[in-house]
Parts: sequence; C-alpha cells; structure tokens
Amino acid sequence: MDRNLALEAVRVTEAAALASARLMGRGELEATDQAGATAMRRTFQSIAINGVIVLGDTDSDLLPIGEKVGNGTGPELDVALDPLEGAAICAFGGYNAMSIVAIAERGGFLQIPNMHMEKIAVGPDGRGVISLDNSATENLKALADAKRVYVADLTVAILERPRHEDLIAEVREAGARVKLLRDGDVAAAIATTHPESGIDMLLGTGGSQQGIMTAAALRCAAGDMQARLMPRNPTDAQKARDLGIEDLGKIYTIEEMASGSVMFACTGVTHGDYLRGVRFFRGGATTNSVVMRSRTHTVRFLKSTHRFDLKPEY
Repeated sequence: MDRNLALEAVRVTEAAALASARLMGRGELEATDQAGATAMRRTFQSIAINGVIVLGDTDSDLLPIGEKVGNGTGPELDVALDPLEGAAICAFGGYNAMSIVAIAERGGFLQIPNMHMEKIAVGPDGRGVISLDNSATENLKALADAKRVYVADLTVAILERPRHEDLIAEVREAGARVKLLRDGDVAAAIATTHPESGIDMLLGTGGSQQGIMTAAALRCAAGDMQARLMPRNPTDAQKARDLGIEDLGKIYTIEEMASGSVMFACTGVTHGDYLRGVRFFRGGATTNSVVMRSRTHTVRFLKSTHRFDLKPEY
C-alpha cells in the first residue's frame, strides 16, 4: 500500500462517530450502534479501495464479515472495523467510545473467532520486554526497568470484571496503580503509546475482535502486544478449531495478529484516554481522530470541524 489510505479511511470513522454521537447518553443501545454502522457503510462507498470485511461489528447486520467495502477501484485489502467500539459506553454517556477502521494487505489480519482473548499491551518503551508467559508482577518490573521508573510510577488499565479480581489484586500488591475500565479496552491499549495519557500497560481479558484491531494500531504506533484465545466453553473451542486453530494456548505476537503493511484510523465518539469525543455546535460539530501507518510509524492527530450547512450531516 503506497498511499496512506488511513487519511481516506478517517472520513469513514468521522462519519460513524458523528452519527453515533447524536444518540450519546440516550440509553438506546441498538439505535446508537446501528446509526454508526449505517453512516460507516454509506461513507465507505466513496473510498477508492477494493476491500472485504474480515473482522467486524458482530452486533450489526449492516457490516457483516465478508461484505465488500469501498468503490471497488483501488487495491485489494482486508478491513477490520467497528463503527462504535463501546456501544454501551456511548448509549449511557461513558468514556472511551470510538469508531475504528484498520486496513491491511490480503491475509494481514489473524483470522480468529469472536471470543475472549487475554491481552497485554504497552507503548514503544515496553517493546520486547513483555510476555504472557510471565506474571503481571514480572511484566510490571520489566516495564519499569525499560522505562527507568519505579513500579509505583506505572498505571495499568484493566476492564472492571469479576474475572479480573485476582489480577487487580496482584497489580496492586506489586505496587502499581490501577485504572478500572467499564469498557473500551482498545482506547486504553492505544493510550499506552501516548505519554500524556498516563496509562502504561493494558492487562486482562477482553474481546478477540477488538484485540486484532488493537494490534493493528500498536504496530502502527511502534508499541507491543501479546494475546491468546480464552475459550469459555466447548463451543468457543470448536469455533477456533473450525478456523484451523489447534493450539488454543498459543501466544500470538503483535506481528502475527497484524502483519505486513497496516494502516489504522479512529475517531473519538465520547471523551476517552486517547481521543476527545464529538462536540456539536450550532450548524456543525468537531471531531478528534488519529491516523497511523505501520510502514513509517507515522501518527497524525486530526481535529476537524464539520459544517452541516455545507455538507450532509451523517
């Protein structure tokens, strides 16, 4: 991919973010999710790619896996997307909801079923020093050494779930601080690449689809990540085997999850650890987005003003 297509894909995430943000805090979970998906699908038609969705929003029937996106005139690409990562967050007025599109050359994204995935993610300072074979305490000490700080200086983002009670206790016992997340582990993981976010590491189990999108972003931003599937029942395990995954305990590296040339774009829907959310004003709105490219590790933050009297409102 010679062109930085993320600069075009960001129009897609902006459209989805604007549409979803209109329903922020109204408690209409399904409508909020569908609004973003409808806007994303429509806007994709103007993007010069020949794309196919390989990882998508499992809650929406508007952008199913296997659907072709783009106007069909550009390069053949795989697309991973989530029009509204954190639909419940947006519907109930929380933090870290984003609209996401990641693109790669054909075969660039690891094909996995939608299930739980154990993850560890860090920014560039922690590249090469983390391992899911190690305990949380060992990973924290390794990251602190790499950053040349104390473990007590580190902040770890963890989804607030009953399954993480022991993990949270271990991180606290090790001396690090804990930032509990209601949802939105993608935003928190990407925030590890931005020193001003105050998040140094993401730990815990979340969605596998979100894990692949996170890997795409972290590859672009020179961060690091490891993950492994966590089947909850025999059905999950069989779904993995149906995709040719026999070693359910395998630890995947960031390069295995998102390989080759990868580009990533996302737009904040609500305020979060990495991006500010949509803000409406009379006749328009502002959005905050980021576009990234793995080939050059270029990260561009974009603040855009949209005038609804000059172009259609999504």
